[in-house]
Parts: sequence; C-alpha cells; structure tokens
Amino acid sequence: MSALMTTAVLGAIVHPAWPFHPLWWIHPLVGLVWLAVIVTVIVLIARRARRGGWWHERAQWHQAQQRAWAAQSAETVLAERFARGDIDEKEYRARLEVLRASGTVPPAS
Repeated sequence: MSALMTTAVLGAIVHPAWPFHPLWWIHPLVGLVWLAVIVTVIVLIARRARRGGWWHERAQWHQAQQRAWAAQSAETVLAERFARGDIDEKEYRARLEVLRASGTVPPAS
C-alpha cells in the first residue's frame, strides 16, 4: 500500500493535469489574455466603423485625387488651346485666373 501511495503522489507531482500543479494559474491567465485580445479587436473595429471605416477614408482620398486630376486636366486643356492659338494670351490668363479663383486648380508654386 505504501508503494502505491508513493507512486500516486509522485505521479501527481510530475503529471501536468494534476489540479495542484505549480503552474495551474497559467491556464486561466491565457484564457483571459485571449479574451482581452478579442474584446480589443471588437472595440477597435466598432470605433473605426463609427468614424466611417477605411473604405470611407479611401473614397474621400479617391475623390480628392479625381478633383486634383480634373483641375490639372482643365489647366492642361487651357494651355493646349493657348499653344494651338485658339485663344490669345489675355484670354488664357483670364481663364487661368478664373480656374484658380474657383479652387479647381492649385496655385502654381
């Protein structure tokens, strides 16, 4: 009987499934860490969605790029018309000022 008890006690100390293992507290801690990670991800996604999300920011950036391209395109068309001789210098400068005053073309730096 004594040998059986010694084997049981030694098996309990060495075996990690024993409830009184020295590192028994690690398992619940790992679960809490994963729970914290999941809650953090959900909160970050919810905050991002409330602000419009990355797709909203991308759409705004895309619209700004289109406006800049359209403005540059308007100035380019005007310059091409001036180069072809369709309009004179006075009309070119007047139309360029109108484009820049309306905010469609960024001022030349």
